[in-house]
Amino acid sequence: MYGRVYASIFQRASNHTLSLYATATSQYAQVAACPSQSLPVQQGHFSSWGTSRLSQGSCGGEESENWLQTGRHLSTRQDLCFQLNQVQINSILRSNEQTVNVPEFDGRGLNAVRKFESNQLPANTPNEDRRSAATCLQSKGMLFGVFDGHGGSACAQAVSERLLYYIAVAMMSKHSLEELEKCMEHGRPVPPILQWHKHHTDFNYRESASLYIDHLRVFWQELLDSEEHDEGMSPQDALDRAFRRLDADISLEAQVPLPNDLMRSTAIQVAFAGSTACVAHVGTDGIHVANAGDCRAVLGVQNEDGSWCAVALSKDHNSQNQAEVERIIAQHPPSERDTVLTDERLLGVLMPLRAFGDVRFKWSSELQQNILNSLESGVDLDALNLYQYTPPNYRTPPYLDVTPDITYHKLRPQDHFLILGTDGLWDELSSEEAVRLIGEHLSGIHLQAPVSPSERQLKLGQMHELLQKRRARASPALDTNATTHLIRHALGTGDYGELCQERLASMLALPEDLARMYRDDITATVVYLNHDLAKRHHS
Repeated sequence: MYGRVYASIFQRASNHTLSLYATATSQYAQVAACPSQSLPVQQGHFSSWGTSRLSQGSCGGEESENWLQTGRHLSTRQDLCFQLNQVQINSILRSNEQTVNVPEFDGRGLNAVRKFESNQLPANTPNEDRRSAATCLQSKGMLFGVFDGHGGSACAQAVSERLLYYIAVAMMSKHSLEELEKCMEHGRPVPPILQWHKHHTDFNYRESASLYIDHLRVFWQELLDSEEHDEGMSPQDALDRAFRRLDADISLEAQVPLPNDLMRSTAIQVAFAGSTACVAHVGTDGIHVANAGDCRAVLGVQNEDGSWCAVALSKDHNSQNQAEVERIIAQHPPSERDTVLTDERLLGVLMPLRAFGDVRFKWSSELQQNILNSLESGVDLDALNLYQYTPPNYRTPPYLDVTPDITYHKLRPQDHFLILGTDGLWDELSSEEAVRLIGEHLSGIHLQAPVSPSERQLKLGQMHELLQKRRARASPALDTNATTHLIRHALGTGDYGELCQERLASMLALPEDLARMYRDDITATVVYLNHDLAKRHHS
């Protein structure tokens, strides 16, 4: 999520390299366009951690230095080729797609979820987005999450592995937690807490597994010591507690001695990187969504006339959210009112205003320095995405936290699906567009409003444009997986709402050093709800 992280800080790239970058960008803008349309470079838009001004190098400064130092290949005019055919396009779009059907009964009652579909399309190399899905085995419901990393994928990876465990443990009864503890004490197999639904490309930090288990155990031991934790926390309380506790553990693990250098460097890398998170618990009583950052959860609702509408179940934590801006400003002295947020970024650097990790915005400068200095000499800090750097106007930390906003929605018969997406999806589609695309894909019905009296007065060219848009909406879907359908339209929609093969091919064929200039990593999960269950509750 933040390929050009320190664009304003590291400006030592040669003019020759930057001119090559400009040449490649210019060539792309010419070649990548569909007939009669162009595809502008979205300058500085996708860097979650970096400056927002092109004049400060947000389209290549930081990465350019890395190319010079490491010899990474920089695309030039000769490298750009956008002639992908339909088979190649489909292969790229479908390589990370996932479909999981959920049994109607799980042995404990009816499921609120019928199935879910998910997909990812990276722009960064490696992908900085992560996704998770699991069924709670010691409590009720299913958990789904999307995680948008910045400063590398380390934090998003750790959070995607761990957060759902913390939530599930917090919802477990004291009796179930006692069974876990007895098994750990006597070396017996521990009853499974979650049934994970993983894609074959998902992986875990194996070298840190023992550390993660130890700290999860400390968490459930503290819950056991609490007199109030008899039947387990409600989903709302569990989500809030889990977000804050995991972030505290990430911070702690980067400060304490660990068994080996690999585990320690991983812990520090996780803490200094960052990740936003949007997690949904779906149960028979409804949906709880916890959000920290600029991922988003949207409910797809079908109206009585068959049309679709979007219901927001989260709020983006960025500079466009005025309430969030005022919340952060109020936490610091009046003298910092003009510096806490600069260029729509926290301290002029970070776009999301809540996140896991990102201790560079939470710890004191002295603590940051001590931790980085404690790494063994010879450790390549650049390779770990670690830099000796303090954000400007860093006076009264912490400036950032991960406390989630939590929304509850009681399921209704008209609620058909839930979309979770990282901001790479919402950069390309509005919530309403995404719901319409999934709704029409689900029903196979493309509703067209009657031609209005004003539309009947259109000139010939305007009428042609209207007909093109209506024809585009009636085109049959190319994908069985709805999230693939969503990503295809997010990147390949033309001026009239039609799928433009040339535009889609150009977006997918971009070399890795250019892709991040035009789009972000995209992750989408669609959860199909058991609205028959909601009908029974309403009858």
